[in-house]
Amino acid sequence: MEKTKKRKWRRIVLTVLTLFLAAFAGYLYHIYHSFSKTMESMHQPIRKVSEKREEEVRLEKVDPFSVLLLGVDQRKNDRGRSDTIIVMTVNPEKKSVEMVSIPRDTRTEIVGKGIEDKINHAYAYGGVEMAIDTVENFLDIPIDYFIQINMEGFKEIVDAVGGITIDNDFAFTYEGEHFPAGKITLNGEQALKYSRMRYEDPRGDFGRQERQRKIIEQVIKEGASFSTLARYGDIFQALGKNVRTNLTFSEMVSIQKNYKQAAENIHQHQIQGQGKMIDRIYYYIVPEAERQKLQTLLKEHLELKQNNVSMIGK
Repeated sequence: MEKTKKRKWRRIVLTVLTLFLAAFAGYLYHIYHSFSKTMESMHQPIRKVSEKREEEVRLEKVDPFSVLLLGVDQRKNDRGRSDTIIVMTVNPEKKSVEMVSIPRDTRTEIVGKGIEDKINHAYAYGGVEMAIDTVENFLDIPIDYFIQINMEGFKEIVDAVGGITIDNDFAFTYEGEHFPAGKITLNGEQALKYSRMRYEDPRGDFGRQERQRKIIEQVIKEGASFSTLARYGDIFQALGKNVRTNLTFSEMVSIQKNYKQAAENIHQHQIQGQGKMIDRIYYYIVPEAERQKLQTLLKEHLELKQNNVSMIGK
């Protein structure tokens, strides 16, 4: 009699556990399906193979690749400018990422426009493709993928993940919001203000870029945590509205599967130069030696030949 009761109890537990796992699997499938639909709305195809590559990148073969991250201050009826410009090269064999922040005021040739101007104006003139062409020309490397984030709508993404906690280097007040030094928790509106302050930072644009990187890193961290599963609908909706990329869903799956170790070893670089007034306009001038040093670094990390000839135009 006792053995019969035990077997019956085990069957009940097993049935409940099976139902729970089936429900959870269905829940995960729903998340997977929702994310694939979100990727469709985020996807913005552009020219596939850069003229600076002999062969197309194959993520399934675990090739090194590059990504251009653009933080665009895009408002209603205004394309905006790419105030955040970060180039990342990813090498899975070296298990590392090289990250170069390009100051928005950097004076360079705007490819396709035929003028020298601030590098962030390339996006305003010709959108993502002109921004890519100009960055490729500046660093003499191929840009394989891009991720564009609308900074004006980024607050929706921060709110969707439930806010973020960051370590603030120094206290400051901006647009009526005070940000004390140390660990602070920010909602979407606060994070947007925190990312925009520039003139009170002794590091200027470099300081703002550093704060924006912190916000993006923490959003990714919060978004990947188990506690955000209940909010995945809001997160996907916010991403679909404010992020554009030429990465496909399958390519993102390949990166997650084959490249995640590289993300544990990120080397950040700031371009050295100096400010200069030209025709009463402020520019950031990068010496040719500094530019060539970065070009060599990134080409080696992408395992490219060093005899590429810089592109003049397309």
